[in-house]
Amino acid sequence: MKIEKEAEEILQSFSDALKNIPELEETHYMVDNVNLSREDCAEDKDSAKIMRNAHVDEEGNLIAEKGKWVK
Repeated sequence: MKIEKEAEEILQSFSDALKNIPELEETHYMVDNVNLSREDCAEDKDSAKIMRNAHVDEEGNLIAEKGKWVK
């Protein structure tokens, strides 16, 4: 099949490309920062900045896009 032939060609070209990558020593990083958490805090919202970036109509009403999945 054409798809199988193209897949084989892609795999072969990928394999050939990997041959040109030099062998390097592996590097491992040990990190003690596992499962850290931070305080849950909300930042103040700048409504003027939000409205400056929003689409509005002639009357100043905010225009929001209806979900594309909704008919």
